[in-house]
Amino acid sequence: MSMRIALGADHAGFELKKELVEGLRDLKYTVDDLGTFSADPFDYPDVAHKAAQGVATGQFERAILIDGTGVGVAIVANRYRGVRAANCTDIFSARFSRQHNDSNVLCLGGRVVGVGLAWELVNVWLSTPFSGEERLLRRLAKIDSQ
Repeated sequence: MSMRIALGADHAGFELKKELVEGLRDLKYTVDDLGTFSADPFDYPDVAHKAAQGVATGQFERAILIDGTGVGVAIVANRYRGVRAANCTDIFSARFSRQHNDSNVLCLGGRVVGVGLAWELVNVWLSTPFSGEERLLRRLAKIDSQ
């Protein structure tokens, strides 16, 4: 059984989302496309809430959210207990968001990263395991304690 991933975007991330949905399905991931389904103006909180709630409840193992900068969707997603959304624009951040922070939502900026870099970020983020070190588990517990 493949990892179940939710993908969602606003109008600024629509084209990049389409590319990622198709490519991840080709790689045999189970992908739930939460929209938007056009380049018409769309409010990013609508899709970010849906994806984050799905990750928080275990409906999705992970999610990828895309808006203009990745900032707005990250703010929304991080409002949910158990969701650790990381806005990544470089490979180092994508890797360490998984390895050290066990991020489960990757946020991208459709106006910031191109398709090639987006694929590199997604591949690193999906393939990097959480290290599970005691000090990192302690930190995650502190995040969820509030």
